[in-house]
Amino acid sequence: MATLEVGGLQVEVDGKAILKGIDLTVASGEVHAVMGPNGSGKSTLALTLMGHPRYTVTAGTVLYDGQDLLAMPVDQRARAGMFLAFQYPIAIPGVSVASFLRTAINARRVKGDAKDDMPIPQFRKLLKEKTELLDVHDTFLTRSVNDGFSGGEKKRLEMLQMHMFQPRFAVLDETDSGLDIDALQTVAHGIEALRAPEVGILLITHYERILRYVRPDRVHVLIDGRIVRAGGRELAAELESKGYDFVREELYAGRA
Repeated sequence: MATLEVGGLQVEVDGKAILKGIDLTVASGEVHAVMGPNGSGKSTLALTLMGHPRYTVTAGTVLYDGQDLLAMPVDQRARAGMFLAFQYPIAIPGVSVASFLRTAINARRVKGDAKDDMPIPQFRKLLKEKTELLDVHDTFLTRSVNDGFSGGEKKRLEMLQMHMFQPRFAVLDETDSGLDIDALQTVAHGIEALRAPEVGILLITHYERILRYVRPDRVHVLIDGRIVRAGGRELAAELESKGYDFVREELYAGRA
């Protein structure tokens, strides 16, 4: 089981305060969506959870199964079962998708000081299972990672990575950004297929449309570095119809 508990998290980037006190708990088996306008701090939250060095935590705590996540280096967070799907995946020319996946899986499989590589037959069996689940053609595996990929293909690869790594907690940073309807449904299928009692998912998005296909247990609204509202799926629909300004108006009216 994996539980992520964020308490009073404050984060700076280049000396500028971005997150100003985030409180959030996501338990295994749950899908939580974090929605907010551009510049609200959504990607900062995702990258801070995975330990990006540019983001400086100035206050607060993040506990992962009771352990201090902020004290873990990035590789230890990955080995503990954390996974991040990027908004803008990078290309790695000359490295095939299959080679990348096997290398990444083996990098996570360390027991003490000893490597514990996944046997090749086990890797091939897992890869076949996941490509069939996500409708990924075999030719996809021989291509260089994200090199010349369309936006939809990049996101399809992110879903394949997520399923191959079998995370205990997945953070998806606007993985629906810029997708057409077919690619969006592919990504949503990948997210729903990962849903399990032992997996927690934090889905960060700007738009409500992906939540027509992914059923969140909780929706949080992030504005100006703070979570200002939380509710069920109906909150996402309200944001779609009214925009984020109505939340700002309610927020600042309450402070007046």
